[in-house]
Amino acid sequence: MELKRLKEQMEPGHLACAGCGAALAMKLATKALGEKLRVVIPASCWSIIVGRHPDTTLKVPVIHSTFEVAPSIAAGIRAALDALGQKEVTVMVWAGDGSTYDIGFASLSAAAERDEDIIYVCYDNEAYMNTGIQRSSSTPYGAWTTTTPYGKRKHKKEIIEVMKAHRIPYIATATVAYPEDMIRKFKKAKEIRGFRFILVLSPCCPGWGIKESETVLISRLAVESGLFPLLEIEKGKLSITHQPSFIPVKDYIAPQKRFAALTEKDVREIEELVRQRWERLRREEA
Repeated sequence: MELKRLKEQMEPGHLACAGCGAALAMKLATKALGEKLRVVIPASCWSIIVGRHPDTTLKVPVIHSTFEVAPSIAAGIRAALDALGQKEVTVMVWAGDGSTYDIGFASLSAAAERDEDIIYVCYDNEAYMNTGIQRSSSTPYGAWTTTTPYGKRKHKKEIIEVMKAHRIPYIATATVAYPEDMIRKFKKAKEIRGFRFILVLSPCCPGWGIKESETVLISRLAVESGLFPLLEIEKGKLSITHQPSFIPVKDYIAPQKRFAALTEKDVREIEELVRQRWERLRREEA
């Protein structure tokens, strides 16, 4: 697939930090979904990045919402478009991990249970970055945030397992380090009806303590270490879409200042989590 053949739906001049993983992710996602698209953005970094009407960075219509209700608003837009006979238009929620894992989870779960015909994307930067780097339930074990100054002592919520329990038609994970994999998954999601959930790992340079030039590298290390499996679940059937090389977890952790307080014991605990997760994934894929 040649990415250059896909039409840009995102203008230059947005308000993201240099190297923002979430900005790169939106660029790829909107390329895949095309111009017949409506986007709902709850409170998050992207509430700022997109800019103010009428000078937003996206070429498609955008509606902002509070943390709690983005899936409900998207469901209403979907119903209105269907009533107008515009069934070919895609409705996408573009939410951070704070809205997805925590504050907006009730409406996310309800929309998934109803099988609303929307695509829900969580761009996961693993903390409340827009409000000052506070921990969320997506923040990984051992990571520094302003509310976990000595490192978070709980493991990250398994949101993919949570969404599997809703028995929705399509679930996928993606990262900008593997753009063709990401584009393919968004294009597939576009053609499926019902509730679709895509989790995109989105490194935050200031929040993770990495260089602006390292966003793609860190994304790739997350995948190759096994910490962020690339997968899709279609009608309950799991497929691994990229087999990692299982580089040492340290290779992923070392460049990130947020993990500076991790001990050798902590690293071994994370490695054990990776081992257990992949044992489970291989059983499910078999």
